[in-house]
Amino acid sequence: MTTEGKHHIRRSRSKSTVFGALTVLLMVLLGFVLVVQVRENTSGDALDTARPADLLVVLDNVGRREAALRAEISELEDTLAALEQSDGGSGAALAEARERLASLAVQVGTVPATGPGVIVTVRDPRAGVGSEVLLDALQELRAAGAEAIEIAGVGADPVRIGVESWIAGNAGAVIIDGREMSEPFVYTAIGDPATLAAALDIPGGVVDTVSRFGGQCEVSQSPQVEVSALREARSRQYSQPGN
Repeated sequence: MTTEGKHHIRRSRSKSTVFGALTVLLMVLLGFVLVVQVRENTSGDALDTARPADLLVVLDNVGRREAALRAEISELEDTLAALEQSDGGSGAALAEARERLASLAVQVGTVPATGPGVIVTVRDPRAGVGSEVLLDALQELRAAGAEAIEIAGVGADPVRIGVESWIAGNAGAVIIDGREMSEPFVYTAIGDPATLAAALDIPGGVVDTVSRFGGQCEVSQSPQVEVSALREARSRQYSQPGN
């Protein structure tokens, strides 16, 4: 074989190697994109992959949402007081104001709540379940329509989840709204029991994730659960009810 022929074969092999490497790289990138899309489609929030600037926007929006809810509660309380003192206040208007006020108070977490729902117990004997897993469970319950949630653990009083709640810390040292807790973690959530349970038990969901980290996640449906932990009713500092 001539020298030119050998060079031609080497170039062909080199091209084939490069082409093969590019093909593998494209397949890996395609798989990554599909995983990201599935993750985005199956998770209500992608906070774990968000940039710091994006997280600041999320925190600001949450703070604004809480302020708006508390401002609306204050406005409704003033309206209710005015209706009760007014001779012309109709029974229908009073009932509507009370119902709206009760609904907002449940959302903010300043009153107890009862109703159908689920009790979710996360046991972590190997200290492998970190805050990100517990946060996923909370997000799934919220996304499935939970109207009131509290989380209990060893070492601290139960925490009523509000619009500004947060979970941080490593496995074995989890902090929920500033309170350090240890397992077992018990979520009590009010909502449609079947929907809430199904949201946690989807393939690759919270139940599977807890198991993968060496824990156990039990979901019990009930026609009546009680969320009794309360959040502190803080007075607004800057916001005023809008028109």
